[in-house]
Amino acid sequence: MKPLHRHLVSTSRKVLCTAALAASLTTAAVATTPSTADAGESEPSPDSPQATDRGDARLDLPAPVADPQVPPTTTTPGGASGIPGTALDAYKRAELSVAAALPGCKLPWQLLAGIGRVESVHASGYGLKPDGSTEKPIRGPRLDGNGFAEVRDTDQGEWDADTSYDRAVGPMQFIPSTWKKWGADGNGDTKRDPNNIYDAALGAGLYLCAGDRDLSDPAALDRAILSYNNSREYVNTVLGYMKQYKDGGVSEIPNPPVGNYPTPPVTGTLPTPTPPRQPVTRPAPNPTPAPSKPATPTTPAKPTTPPAEPSKPTTPTTPTTPTTPTTPPAATLAKVELVGASGITAEAGSAFTAAPKVKAVLSDGKPAKNQVVVFVVGDDTTGATRFGASDSLVVRTDDQGIAAAPGLKAGLKAGTFTLRATAYGSVNEYTVTFKGTVTAAPVVLARKGTEQLDVVVGKSLTGVELFATAAGQPVTGLKTTAGLVEKDEAGKWQPVKPEAAAKGPYFKGGKDGAEKLTVIEPAATGADGKLVLPELFTSPQTLPGTYHLRILTAEGVALVLEVKVTAAPAPQA
Repeated sequence: MKPLHRHLVSTSRKVLCTAALAASLTTAAVATTPSTADAGESEPSPDSPQATDRGDARLDLPAPVADPQVPPTTTTPGGASGIPGTALDAYKRAELSVAAALPGCKLPWQLLAGIGRVESVHASGYGLKPDGSTEKPIRGPRLDGNGFAEVRDTDQGEWDADTSYDRAVGPMQFIPSTWKKWGADGNGDTKRDPNNIYDAALGAGLYLCAGDRDLSDPAALDRAILSYNNSREYVNTVLGYMKQYKDGGVSEIPNPPVGNYPTPPVTGTLPTPTPPRQPVTRPAPNPTPAPSKPATPTTPAKPTTPPAEPSKPTTPTTPTTPTTPTTPPAATLAKVELVGASGITAEAGSAFTAAPKVKAVLSDGKPAKNQVVVFVVGDDTTGATRFGASDSLVVRTDDQGIAAAPGLKAGLKAGTFTLRATAYGSVNEYTVTFKGTVTAAPVVLARKGTEQLDVVVGKSLTGVELFATAAGQPVTGLKTTAGLVEKDEAGKWQPVKPEAAAKGPYFKGGKDGAEKLTVIEPAATGADGKLVLPELFTSPQTLPGTYHLRILTAEGVALVLEVKVTAAPAPQA
């Protein structure tokens, strides 16, 4: 096995302190025409052509390019690793696209970044462009069996410029036959080009997720990387970079320029197309010239025939062919605009009644039909506002160019969030933002069973339990007051007068419980939302009848319980 490039950083390299990514997931995108052919159907194994010993395709890059680091700034996490902006965007687009197509795979973009780092240093040194292409092609060594596995040509030199043997191509180093099956369009330009990092990253993601793999399972992750390059050293190095990008922080750096570095020689030649042979009219050979036959040259005297047809003016109509270039260029995505208000509101734990909508418009002013739009929740303080279990949703526009994001459910606590809707053209991206607000859900107080409490004169009520919930979830730490009430002339509940404690139920308070109280503050609700009422007493002087006990929150939520006091049974004679 050929050793990996000398610039590979050992997996034992000290991982830097944890830092959150500065870029939000709105930099991610999804392929407008993703290829999921064979996705989830067949799992590539370590003996697939892709997993062969492909050697090192990268240029002999100088250290600053081979190991890109972020210049220290006031906004950069200390020692964070640098990834060229276009490459970072490509990895995140691929993660989101694969999540939409194969949600069970759980592909992290950091895995793609680890592979891209090992294979081509994120296409550094090749002149990575904003559209994902490179100024110089990226080709690996010739797989001719000399130091590497032998892989005979499968693409007629289309991608690797070699018509005898295959070479791995592009920033993610695809074997041409693998690309033929797993190639994808990651930037929406309707092409599938292994030399474009957007296409290559998405293709790599689909390949790694094949066979219903769940990459959150370490064993499945190991098999996936081995199927990409059957080398334990390769697996360990990719995992090392993956961990570094997850735990050590990543920052976007400018795309490095193209460098004049040595590349593997191109062996084998592409067939040169032979131009079609034009018939050449030559005079017939005449070995015995016969000057005595001057009549023979009279044959060219037939030019009089063309002038005999001057009535055919149809010949000048040929110049109409130049009208073909007047075909206007195809319309492209020009903007995304809000449909309706930019603010969306819901109570905690409830669904947003109106689905956020945007409209995608083409450069000719017409609706962008079937355009992919990515909705992503960010800056969330609501305790996970989500589309089901995900913070993102990928949808396509309808015939009017409108994309709606149904199924958004508010988090369980009051707060705010942003919802970004992004559509991606071949190069540019267009984003609009919704401001989301989640209001506190009203508290519900309830007692399991009937709300009537029965007690006999001289006895007490104990163990009365209530439950506080909001949006179906327990409310912890809720403070309330419990007090006896009666209705006034207007039919509104009012606290009973203190002297009523002498003839009605009461709570005990003061020193040694000697004081009779009509209002008390129970302990706050526990983690399960349970509220246990203090003991409610009656005395022999308590008058039988119906009383009312109100439990009231600071927000005015009230539960009124009916307390029925019955006379003590007469003593047996």
